[in-house]
Amino acid sequence: MTDWPALFKVTIALFAIMNPIGSVPIFISATDGWSKQDRAKTSKTVAITVFIVLAVSAFLGGKILDFFSISIPSFQVGGGVLLMLIAISMMHGKQGGTRQTPEEAESLAEREVIAIVPLSIPLLAGPGAISSMIIAAQETSSFTAHLFLVVPIFIIAMIIWLVFRLSVGISNRLGPIGINIVTRLMGLILAAMAVEFITHGLIGLFPQLAS
Repeated sequence: MTDWPALFKVTIALFAIMNPIGSVPIFISATDGWSKQDRAKTSKTVAITVFIVLAVSAFLGGKILDFFSISIPSFQVGGGVLLMLIAISMMHGKQGGTRQTPEEAESLAEREVIAIVPLSIPLLAGPGAISSMIIAAQETSSFTAHLFLVVPIFIIAMIIWLVFRLSVGISNRLGPIGINIVTRLMGLILAAMAVEFITHGLIGLFPQLAS
């Protein structure tokens, strides 16, 4: 029998951890100057990437980390450092530090990379979401229960796609000045998130720091 209450809790936890609504300004900043079609394609790519990453985490996450001898705390520190670099660029009014040159900014390949890193990983499918899926998978006792973990992942991916699709209208309403202000504010929030990732990671790596 499927444990629907448990799946509902996983869905709520993922939504709280990933916070797609709070990521809208970051998405707008990272895709600044893009056409509606490009943003729509990027939102779809982000949703698909998040779905794949979380699904793989649920089924193979523990084994992959063990294979590469990578711990969740190490992943948290690495992801936190990347988020901090992005946050610093945003607080300086730059586009998340995701583009290197004007030529790269215009290339399709670069835009696809931006959809995957940093928008999908680690901003949405970051250490928190990945570790949550690994823990949820470890708490299940059968392969069927593992399969049903795809349900909350799919729901969250659809929410991300819908929210980012609507970001175009949000961008038009805010205007350049509004986006600039929100970008700096979100950069500050993102920096705080990065500190949290790094702190939890360091405590996990060095438990004596918590004492």
